[in-house]
Amino acid sequence: MTAPFIRAARADELPKLPEIERSAAALFEGAGQPMDVLTNVTPGEVWAPRQAAGTVWVADDGSGEPVGFLAAEVFKDELHVWELDVRHDFQGRGLGRRLMAHAMEWAQARGLARLTLTTFRDIPWNAPFYASLGFVETAGEELSVRLAEVLSLEASKGLNPAERCAMVLELSGAPWAHRIGGA
Repeated sequence: MTAPFIRAARADELPKLPEIERSAAALFEGAGQPMDVLTNVTPGEVWAPRQAAGTVWVADDGSGEPVGFLAAEVFKDELHVWELDVRHDFQGRGLGRRLMAHAMEWAQARGLARLTLTTFRDIPWNAPFYASLGFVETAGEELSVRLAEVLSLEASKGLNPAERCAMVLELSGAPWAHRIGGA
């Protein structure tokens, strides 16, 4: 078996993504988060339009099996990361970082200005992880209407708004490139 690598997701792999998401959610056990919300995963077919647009990537374990994925969507000059998950038994190997690096490079190659996402503010493998890649929390007047709507939707699904945040990574000049490592 070869080392894991990042590639575009195939349509026939979309049904495998919910199990990866469910496996990744196991990391939240004991973190004080609502497990019922976190284990209520996104059905694979939801990602079909994004996969068709080329904005769903998988971490392939080297045998053709996806063990992680990143699903994103382009909004004007931004790439919004909807989901980033790595199967529990593959976590800690840098695959999440490599998936993010791939998304950043893809967005920059297409002239997009920034990446956006929402995440848990104080969980180490969430906002602090993204901050290590160069993402900055945005709030108040700097928060775009679209990101405010995403946070509101998350709250309606049971996620505590006080624990969530929106983050932005500006791509101009690639200030993030040196932070990725191993990409």
